[in-house]
Amino acid sequence: MRNFTTREQVEEVYRRLARHYDVASRILDILGLGYDRLRLKAVDALVLKDGDVVLEIGCGTGANFPLIEERIGPSGHIIGVDLTRAMLDEAEKRIKLAGWNNVELIQCAASEYPFVDRSVDAVISTFALTLEPDYDTVIASVARALRPNGTFAIADLKLGRGWRLIFLPFLLALVRPFAVSLKLSKRHPWESMQRHLDKMRMAEYLGGYLYVASASRPAQSRPT
Repeated sequence: MRNFTTREQVEEVYRRLARHYDVASRILDILGLGYDRLRLKAVDALVLKDGDVVLEIGCGTGANFPLIEERIGPSGHIIGVDLTRAMLDEAEKRIKLAGWNNVELIQCAASEYPFVDRSVDAVISTFALTLEPDYDTVIASVARALRPNGTFAIADLKLGRGWRLIFLPFLLALVRPFAVSLKLSKRHPWESMQRHLDKMRMAEYLGGYLYVASASRPAQSRPT
């Protein structure tokens, strides 16, 4: 049984899943995982304003784009980065249907994105960054790319605690089609946020199996 610990394995899964990803995510919502609610909380944590530039790591089909667009308006800009061309093709359909002219899509691994070439007001990643083996490198790069006081927000999965672990086999069965395995629980992006950014906040949901974390770049000093 694969553990989905490599980019190649993840890309294969999402290439097959792309056309059905939005429906599959909605099914998880119906089953109680609350993906849409956590997406909204992550976007809210960015405290966006009109005209902001937002980078999304693992943008997938662009499910977060409507939430971001509501806050940044047509004068803002979204940069959507994703590993899988098939997912970006679905995002492109969403963009054309909505008539947005301020979204840029880039296909590459998050760790290969040239953060040094851009400065952004906010960065977001929902249910994606734990799939990136080099997540710590990515978060360090995010810290350098953020403008002073810029915010980074993550919504993702983690292990629950205590008696709630009895639900682990059921939850793993639900999320395995999204390239999630128990091996990935060793990846702790929130700890990298604490190392590379400032004022990290974290809230847990569904007995600790889901979380939203946010942190910001200090106003006076650039993280190293």
